[in-house]
Amino acid sequence: MDFKDAAARLRAKRESEAEEKPGKATDFAESYRLRGKMIGILLRDARLHAARSIEACADLLRVTPQEVEAWEYGDSVPSLPQLELLAYYLGVPISHFWGTDTLESSEGRHIDIQAEYMALRDRMVGALLRQAREEAGMTVEALGETCAVPVERIHQYEMGELPIPMHELSVMAGVLKQSMNYFLESSGHIGNWLAVREEWKHFSSLPEDLRQFAAKPVNIGFIEIALMLSQMPTEKLRRVGESVLDITH
Repeated sequence: MDFKDAAARLRAKRESEAEEKPGKATDFAESYRLRGKMIGILLRDARLHAARSIEACADLLRVTPQEVEAWEYGDSVPSLPQLELLAYYLGVPISHFWGTDTLESSEGRHIDIQAEYMALRDRMVGALLRQAREEAGMTVEALGETCAVPVERIHQYEMGELPIPMHELSVMAGVLKQSMNYFLESSGHIGNWLAVREEWKHFSSLPEDLRQFAAKPVNIGFIEIALMLSQMPTEKLRRVGESVLDITH
């Protein structure tokens, strides 16, 4: 049974159950079977979209690959805690597993998008390398000699014709006095995700009392005040401080 067939049958089942007269028995066995099939299809859909193997998912949950395969076929059904871990691992909201829509990209399209992204990013990183080199007033020959990288290869890097190996990029960035953040993706879904992960890393390193304070919605006003104060010119901030001292005396 494919997803469209399962989804159509589940919707029809829900509609018929809603129209049934009170007291009429519900065919729970068929309903459970169909829901189990749908969960399996949605699980396989999420796994393929994330490019994860059955073995990797099984290892995550400490179950056998055969059990995960049985879930995907709808022969058995995972528990909610197991689905929670899978949602986290596969990068989907938990509600994905009780919805009726598959992810937009098939496994093949997902791979195509990855290839397109890599090619575009190689060109962008190359352009940034050239920009940093020109801003530093350094020729390709000088950069190549300093970093022990052939000049022709640097030309290919800057044109986006070759991906730049990370160890070479880090050395060239240092020579050009740029941090690696200069070359990072800063927009789009991936860029936003990377930025959020970095922000979360810094947030997690805060003392526990500060994390708890910032996490409470009731304290958002205090955080907004702190943000406004941080953006004030020094002289204006000094006057505010003096006014507060006058009030408290």
